[in-house]
Amino acid sequence: MKVDPKKELDSYRVTRGAWRDLVVPPMRYLMVDGQGDPNTAAYAEALSVLYPVAYATKFASKQQLGRDYVVPPLEALWWADDMAAFTTRRDKSAWHWTAMILVPDWVPAELVDAARDTAAAKVPAALLQRLRLETLDEGRCLQRLHVGSYDDEGPLLAELHDVEVPARGLSLTGRHHEIYLSDARRVEPAKLRTILRQPVR
Repeated sequence: MKVDPKKELDSYRVTRGAWRDLVVPPMRYLMVDGQGDPNTAAYAEALSVLYPVAYATKFASKQQLGRDYVVPPLEALWWADDMAAFTTRRDKSAWHWTAMILVPDWVPAELVDAARDTAAAKVPAALLQRLRLETLDEGRCLQRLHVGSYDDEGPLLAELHDVEVPARGLSLTGRHHEIYLSDARRVEPAKLRTILRQPVR
């Protein structure tokens, strides 16, 4: 039976119109770091590394461990020296990011290493060197479903930073996290579904 992490993991459960308060357990991701506008070649290069290794890992899990799964959605961490670059100014040139894809907890690191070797036939070595497997421990978070264009997230993030977090007596910690439930190549911008997550304390 093929497992779909989006349906199995509580951290992917979210509603539209309300912020959910939850504790996200430590999880491992394939990660690639970068900086600047996500519409540039640098971000595309990051994805060109992530997906081949993610799929090679999935196939190796099925063949060697007897456990098949749906490759989880693309996710990304975003930050800037001035968070207004996200909420009001939307200055994409000032953004830093980590593009990432979840690796199921039953997959050993050695299998991921082997998947990297498999992907080396398709991915340039310089790009493959940028990829790492790392555990992200976000802890307590607020998250909410955003439906619409990525460029329309600003008001919702401003609400989170300036209203929701202070009203709950919390403060921001960690990096803004987005989970892309829709394929932007196939879904029109107005219908894109994105989980917006923010670690808090």
